Amino acid sequence: MTSQENRRITDLGTLKALSHPLRTRLYRALFVARTATASQLAEQVDEAVSLVSYHLRKLAEHGLIEQAGGPTADGRPTDGRERWWRPSSYGFSIHDEDVRDAPELVAASDALGRVIGEQRAALHRRFLDERLTWSDEWRSAVISSEWLPRLTASELASLGVELDALLTRYDRAARAAEAAGDTEGREKVAIHLHGFPYRG
Repeated sequence: MTSQENRRITDLGTLKALSHPLRTRLYRALFVARTATASQLAEQVDEAVSLVSYHLRKLAEHGLIEQAGGPTADGRPTDGRERWWRPSSYGFSIHDEDVRDAPELVAASDALGRVIGEQRAALHRRFLDERLTWSDEWRSAVISSEWLPRLTASELASLGVELDALLTRYDRAARAAEAAGDTEGREKVAIHLHGFPYRG
């Protein structure tokens, strides 16, 4: 990743580009893989390489991903016929204050939120369907909880900042350990957090 900072998205074009369900899946897969080719990603999402290449170029046009060297020690791709890609930042975020005054930005942000929500729910359903294929250790480690506190908007915002810092620390430490060769017992883990007000 070129930038270790989270990219704050504020423009309509990028929101629309990410709202495409396949592009969101490709971005997530690339974030997990760190670097990958269109062929590798096509296998993961079960789509044609040509279609995946097209959508990767669209993500690149909006600066969400960039070309990368391959996995060789000197950074050269192992196959000159195919491009390697990587995320251009450490994730992305959308802030309400950046979109709230423009109806088209609100609509695009909501559309992206729904796509991401549906994909997160599908990933969790998949885990539930496959739960018994995981070891006792992994099944015991799974986090599943719901908290229903009565908070102020300021308290909720502070909670979000603290949780984000904690999860970022764990993720970056795991990435560093993996890069140093510590891969024993590591699996991809999805952590989804939602904190929002509700009535009724």
